[in-house]
Amino acid sequence: MDMKQKVLLLGATLIAMIMPCAASGAGNPVLLAAGLEGASGSAIGPGGALYVTEGAAGRISRVDPQTGEVTAFASGLPPSIVGIGGVIDVAFIGSTAYALVTLVGADVGGSDVVGIYRVDGPDSFTVVADLGEFALLHPPSTPFDVPTGVQYAMEILRGGFLVTDGHHNRVLRVTLDGEVSELIAFGNIVPTGLAASGDTVYMAEAGPVPHEPQDGKVVSFGPKSPTAMHVASGASLLVDVEFGRGRRLYALSQGAFSGGPPGSPALPNTGALVEVNGDGTFTVITDGLNLPTSLELIGNAAYVVTLAGEIWKIDGVSRPPYGVSP
Repeated sequence: MDMKQKVLLLGATLIAMIMPCAASGAGNPVLLAAGLEGASGSAIGPGGALYVTEGAAGRISRVDPQTGEVTAFASGLPPSIVGIGGVIDVAFIGSTAYALVTLVGADVGGSDVVGIYRVDGPDSFTVVADLGEFALLHPPSTPFDVPTGVQYAMEILRGGFLVTDGHHNRVLRVTLDGEVSELIAFGNIVPTGLAASGDTVYMAEAGPVPHEPQDGKVVSFGPKSPTAMHVASGASLLVDVEFGRGRRLYALSQGAFSGGPPGSPALPNTGALVEVNGDGTFTVITDGLNLPTSLELIGNAAYVVTLAGEIWKIDGVSRPPYGVSP
């Protein structure tokens, strides 16, 4: 997927809104917060709050999962300069936050480090790992247009980090000392969100253009796995995967491909929250979501971040067992 395709896929903000529909017994989605700038990644952090990246503002915000109150947590990170990117994801080790920053290097007209930043204070940061430099020195085997890559999601594993690169089609392993290595590489499958259970990593795949539902997959692999194992497929443009209560596994679909030129975004209001079934299929929990990007689950509630800068809360997600229990 080239630079233009990635920008259109992940950066298109369509405002047309209808109330999403709930299925399978979950409650109707409720708008918890709005007005975030370039919202993308998220994490559950100290105090059980949601922390959401705002790439357009170079900021990470704290969101109260009950009231929706938004407060600034960290600002002054590199902002996006090509429509997407800047600070794109956030993760915590203990009470320390780490920010994933992408598409800010010289290859796209910027001057900042593409990599992982440790948040030292409300407006102070330390670069932990230079992912852009690693990408320049170790290009992928698949075709690419952005030499420093388009990193998308970050997950904590064994006290370090895993990072997906949706443009270079691989997952990187990163230590707290800044050592970067390639954990696993793929063909043109566009890896996106990550979740971990013990040493097993679960990863969402958006799939190549034209993003057919059968190419939207969840796969799994271990720290030393040469290949990934199929877990489930059948939902278009998967962008995240997360565990909920009872270690149930859920995935987030951006929606149906519009049928336009390569790189066109999903159709508005066609996104869905789905649950992974043990037989390799998905069950729709909620559909009608407008271009979602990130998912978190707290208790029985799911929180969905969208490209329009909104967070939707969906209560009653957990149901009698039938999903994957790793």
